[in-house]
Amino acid sequence: MRVLLKRMRWEATSLVDAGPARPRIERRAVRRSHGATVFYEVQARSVIEAVPRATGLPYRWSVNPYRGCAAACRYCPGRGSHRRLGLDAGPGYGEAIVVRVNAARRLRAELARPSWPGDPVAVGVAGDCYQGAEEIYRLMPRVVAALRDAGTPFTVVTKSPLVLRDVEVLADAARYVPVRVMVSVGFVDDRLRRMVEPGAVSPQKRLEVCAALNEAGVPCGVLLAPVLPCLTDSFDQLQAAVRRAAEAGAVEVTPVVLTLPPGAREWYLAWLAEEHPGLVRRYGELYAAGPAAAAGYRERIVAEVGRLAEVYGVGRSARRWRRRRSPARQLALL
Repeated sequence: MRVLLKRMRWEATSLVDAGPARPRIERRAVRRSHGATVFYEVQARSVIEAVPRATGLPYRWSVNPYRGCAAACRYCPGRGSHRRLGLDAGPGYGEAIVVRVNAARRLRAELARPSWPGDPVAVGVAGDCYQGAEEIYRLMPRVVAALRDAGTPFTVVTKSPLVLRDVEVLADAARYVPVRVMVSVGFVDDRLRRMVEPGAVSPQKRLEVCAALNEAGVPCGVLLAPVLPCLTDSFDQLQAAVRRAAEAGAVEVTPVVLTLPPGAREWYLAWLAEEHPGLVRRYGELYAAGPAAAAGYRERIVAEVGRLAEVYGVGRSARRWRRRRSPARQLALL
C-alpha cells in the first residue's frame, strides 16, 4: 500500500465507528477516492460464497475480490448488493467499488479448512476481478496463488483485457490444477454494448483476449452472457457470436440468459422502457415468476447455442468448420 500511495494521490478517510447515520459499508470500511471512483476497503470475514441459482451461472462457489464493477452494465446483478450496502445502485453504480483487501489471506484460510470439499471455484462473479481497481490493488495474483497452492480448480470470469497481465501466473497455476478463463461476450453488436455495457471494452477486444490466452496456453472460453431477450437472441445474432468465439479459439461457449434480480431489474427495465417500449410487455411475461426468464425460453437458447457450437467445432481440436483467413487477420477485420 505504501507504493500505491506514492504512485497516486488518494483522499483516505477512516470510517470505522463512524456512527449509525452512515450506511453499513461505510461504518466498517476505509474510503479512498481516486478521480470519480470511490473505493471502500474492507476486511472480509469470508470470501468463498455460494453462487445463487437465479444467476443461471454454471458455478456453485465463487470468490469476489471486488464488489461493484466499473463496467456499470445496466443488467449487473451486483446493483442489488450495492443497494443493500447503502450505495448508489443506479447511475453512480460504477463509481463505488468495494475492495476486499484481505481476499487472498482469507481464501487461504478457508481452503485449508477440513470442511472445505475442494469443489471448483469461480472468481469474479459479483464484480469483474480484472476491472480497473485491479490495476491499483493487484489482488488477483495472490488469489490465483492461493487456489493453486490449495489444489483447487478454478475459473476466472472477466470482460477485461487486464487478465493478460497475469497470463504467466495463470499458465503456472494450470500446471497444477485445472484452470479456465471465461471471457464474457453476450453479443457482438458494439452499438448495443455502448448502451448496456458502457464501461466495458468492445466485444472484439474481448474475443482478442480469448485468442491471446489460448495461444499462450491458458484455456479460455466464451461466456455468452447475458443473452438479452428480444435484443440479442435471434438465430443470426447467436450464430454471429458463436462463430466469432470459434474463430478466437474458444474452448467452450456457455450461454447464460439475462437474469433480473432486484436492483438490476428496476434499472434495466427503466432503460428498456425508454429505448424499446414495445418490449416491456414481453419482458413482463418472461420474468413474471422471478429473476430468471421462463424455463422454456432458457432451454431453447441453450439448445440453439449448443447446436451452433457443434457446427463451428467449438472445443474440438479438429474442427468441421475451417477458417478462410488466419485467426489474427479474421479477428482484425470483423
